[in-house]
Amino acid sequence: MSPQILFNIIIFILIFEFLLERTLSFLNYTWYSKAVPSEVSDVYDSEGYEKSQEYKKTNFKFGTISATVSLIATLMFLYLDGFAIVDGWARSIAQDPIMIAIVFFAIIAIAGELVSLPFSYFGTFVIEEKFGFNRTTRTTFFTDKLKGWLLTALLGGGLLAVVVYCYEWAGENFWWYVWILVFIFSLLMNMFYARLFVPIFNKQVPLEEGALKQKISDYAATVGFQLDKIYVIDGSKRSTKANAYFSGFGSEKRVTLYDTLIEKLSHEEIVAVLAHEVGHYKKKHIIYNLHASTITTGFTLWLFSLFVGSDLLARALGVPITSFHVGLVAFGLLYAPISRITGLIMSSLSRKFEYQADHYASTTYESKPLINALKKLSSSSLSNLTPHPAYVFFHYSHPSLYQRIIAMNNSKATV
Repeated sequence: MSPQILFNIIIFILIFEFLLERTLSFLNYTWYSKAVPSEVSDVYDSEGYEKSQEYKKTNFKFGTISATVSLIATLMFLYLDGFAIVDGWARSIAQDPIMIAIVFFAIIAIAGELVSLPFSYFGTFVIEEKFGFNRTTRTTFFTDKLKGWLLTALLGGGLLAVVVYCYEWAGENFWWYVWILVFIFSLLMNMFYARLFVPIFNKQVPLEEGALKQKISDYAATVGFQLDKIYVIDGSKRSTKANAYFSGFGSEKRVTLYDTLIEKLSHEEIVAVLAHEVGHYKKKHIIYNLHASTITTGFTLWLFSLFVGSDLLARALGVPITSFHVGLVAFGLLYAPISRITGLIMSSLSRKFEYQADHYASTTYESKPLINALKKLSSSSLSNLTPHPAYVFFHYSHPSLYQRIIAMNNSKATV
């Protein structure tokens, strides 16, 4: 295969992915006005429904524009030999392969941020502001960006340096060592993310003593679940949208509630949401996801190891010198279809887990407060009540609200 043919394949993949995404988004758009099922007809009043329709349509148009600009920028970069230019700059700045790779990806990251930053700003301060979600100040917005860049530089740069070192040291067998490294890194992130990284962006404090904490403790005791760490995070600092999540293992196990969740839901509904999260833990979903992610990562690294030493990847991007970092970029572009397939598998698995967690919450607590909580959260975030099945299949990590309610009602009817 010639470099030109491989280049054309890369271009085809980029355009195909763009057209697929736009087609899915358009199909979803055509279902915005579809009749709302009776099971979720009480989520919005007439004014709220109209607002949700406008919000969805605005995001559809905005997503189309931002995706188009991103595609055009990427294609221009490829056709103008952008990777060769950046590789030349990196080699003029550094000599060591590790430093060359770090500089190379730093330049590309800065270029990508310059393209995406205006869209991020517009999405936050125009769209989210217009529909009453945004509470982020401009100071917080740019401070968050700065913190994110620094974390990416430290963690991403450090991980990249170790990966390139493994390649330089172990050659084609580097993927074994990187696989082990990524597994350990993922495990540590799962365990300590809430303790080490969340405080960089948000304040989190233990849930104060009172009726809510007592209800949570009483429920945890009934299912034999030790839950000593319940935290409240200041999500309202940035948005009115609400959330809750479970993280960590062993002594680092904790539940985090957004303050906006506590504002919007009753105590019964919050306990029902936590029962769902406990269901994920009891069903070992976190462990299964970690295993699935580890297998996927191992497969990807093994496949990459078969091609990284080929100068075909570098020449396909117009780069005359074969290198790990350029091979990584080319492989990443070519891997997109496989990544799409593995992503579909992981999303399907995730939706299955959500049904199981809902069932657990319904059987160990009650389905009604969980359904009410899901309806309130959908209403407060102007969620789409009629998503297209194809869009759900490709993009949803959770079943739609309608699907979840139907499943819980059917489960209740069979008990």
